[in-house]
Amino acid sequence: MKILEMRELSSDEIRDRREELLRELINLRAQQRMGQLESPIRLRDVRRRIARLLTVLREKELVNA
Repeated sequence: MKILEMRELSSDEIRDRREELLRELINLRAQQRMGQLESPIRLRDVRRRIARLLTVLREKELVNA
């Protein structure tokens, strides 16, 4: 999902996506500990997507304040 697509989402949708990504991150970390993680780059990508969502959410808060 690109940043422009994220900006079109509502705040609730952003929070929902963040929760989904946090669950995915937990699963990926568990796989990493068990040695079953196929792509370690996936961890970085998920963390970055979470950060982007949080950035967009903060932008929305500042605009509405």
